[in-house]
Amino acid sequence: MIHRIKELEQTALLLEPSAHERKETRKEVVTYTESFLKDIDKSMAYVHTADKGVALLDSPVSEEPVSIRTALELLRAHVDTPGLNPASGGHLGYIPGGGLYFSALGDYMSDITNRYAGFFFCSPGAVRMENMLVRWAAALVGYPASAAGYLSSGGSIASLSAIVTARETKGIRAREVEKGVIYLSAHTHHCIAKAIRLAGLGESVLRHVALDAKRRIDPAALETQIEADKQAGLNPWLVVASAGTTDTGAIDPFEAISVIAKKHELWYHIDAAYGGFFMLTQEGKQKLKGAELSDSIVLDPHKGLFLPYGLGMLIVKQAGDLQNAHQYTASYMQDGKTDYEDELSPANLSPELTKHFRGLRMWLPLKLHGLKPFRAALEEKLLLAKYFEQEVRKLGFETGGEPELSVVTYRYLPKTKKALSAEEINKFNAALVHEVQMDGRVFISSTTLDNVFTLRFACLSFRTHLKTVDLLLKILKEKVKGLEKRIGDKKA
Repeated sequence: MIHRIKELEQTALLLEPSAHERKETRKEVVTYTESFLKDIDKSMAYVHTADKGVALLDSPVSEEPVSIRTALELLRAHVDTPGLNPASGGHLGYIPGGGLYFSALGDYMSDITNRYAGFFFCSPGAVRMENMLVRWAAALVGYPASAAGYLSSGGSIASLSAIVTARETKGIRAREVEKGVIYLSAHTHHCIAKAIRLAGLGESVLRHVALDAKRRIDPAALETQIEADKQAGLNPWLVVASAGTTDTGAIDPFEAISVIAKKHELWYHIDAAYGGFFMLTQEGKQKLKGAELSDSIVLDPHKGLFLPYGLGMLIVKQAGDLQNAHQYTASYMQDGKTDYEDELSPANLSPELTKHFRGLRMWLPLKLHGLKPFRAALEEKLLLAKYFEQEVRKLGFETGGEPELSVVTYRYLPKTKKALSAEEINKFNAALVHEVQMDGRVFISSTTLDNVFTLRFACLSFRTHLKTVDLLLKILKEKVKGLEKRIGDKKA
C-alpha cells in the first residue's frame, strides 16, 4: 500500500507546476490576453461562423496533456472567435457589462488563494470584505444599517433568494399558495417569474398590472387590483417593481408603489439588476428616488459596475428576514456556526454553502480606480443613449421617446411607393437587425412590443463611447438604404 501511495503521489504532483512552469505558462496566457485587449477596439462585436466552434469537440479531454499553446489556439479559434464578443464596446444589444481588467486580477488572486467566503469563522477577512461591499451598496440605495445581503452569481439567483425571503417573511405556506397574489409588470425580467416557480410559488396568482404610456406600472391600477383580489378572498402579498426594464429601460414609480404596498402589507421588491448602479450619478439618483422604500432589492455589479459576468447582489432591508429564510446548520459545521454580531456569514444569507471569494473581483477595481471613473462612465452612457435617440430619429426611425436610462427602442418605417403592412414593416426591421449583426462591427438586438418588432439600443459597456454610437448610426443608414433598394428592385 505504501508503495502504491508513493507511486500515486508522484503522478499527483503533476498538479503542482514548478515556479518555472508557472512563469512560462503565465507568460503565454498574458500574451494571449494582452493581444485580445490590444485589438479590442478593432475587434468585431459579433462574428458569424458556419461551424460555431464545433471543432472544439475534436480535441476531447484525455489522459495525456496538451501544451498551453495548443490549448490557447483551441480557445482562440473555437471559443473567443465565433458569436458575440461581450467585451467589445460595440456590444449594444443586451445589457452588457464589460470585464474590467483589475476585476480579472481579483479573480486570479481569489482563485489562487482559494479563500472560502461562506463562513466568517473560516475566512473573516473575505467575509468582512463582502459584507463591507454590501453595506456600501445598501447605503447607496438608502437602506438603513439594519440591512444585509450577499454577493451572488448573478441577478437570477439573487432574485430567487429575494422571493424566498419574501415568502418566508410573509408566512406563505404550501396550502396557501393558490390564493396568494403577486403583482408585477408584463416587462418585469423573466428571472422573476422563474424564481417564483423555483420557490414553489408557481400556482400563485400572477397579476400583470396595467401600464402607463411609458410602460411603467400604473399605481392606480395596482391598488384597484389589490382591493378587488382582497374582496375575492385572495391574499395579495408581493409586488415587484423594476429599476430599468430590460425591454425598454422603464422605471416603475417607486414611491407610489411603496405607499400601496405599505397600506396593504405587501412585500415590496425592486429588480434593479440593470439600473441600480446609475444611482452613482445625479440623474440616476433622482430617477431612482424611492428605491430605499422597498423591502429588498437586487443589483448586478457585473452590469452597472462593468465587472465580468458572475456577480449579482441581493440586499434586504432587515437582516433578520434574510437570515431566517436561509440559515441552516449541520453537526460537522459546529466549529464555525456562530456568527459574530456585526459580521453575518454569506452561507447563512443565501442558498450557497460552497461560496467562493467573489468579493475581490468587485473590491479591487473599486479600490484601484476609485468611484470617479465609474460615475463618469455611467453618466456617459445616459448621455450616449439620449444622443442616439435624437440622431436615429434624424435618419427616419421612430423611437420610444427619450430614454429613462441607457436603453432606446426604435424601428424604421420604410419609405416605399406603396404602403407596407404591419407584417411587412416587422419583416423589414427583422432583416435590418440581421444585416447589422452579420456586419459584425456592432451588435444590436430586438424585442416585440405590442406585436411590433422593435430594435433595442442597450448601452452599458465601459468601452462604448461616442465613436461607437456614431458607427452604429452610420451602419443603420447604410443597411436601411440597401434594404429599401432591395424592396424597390422587387417591386420593379
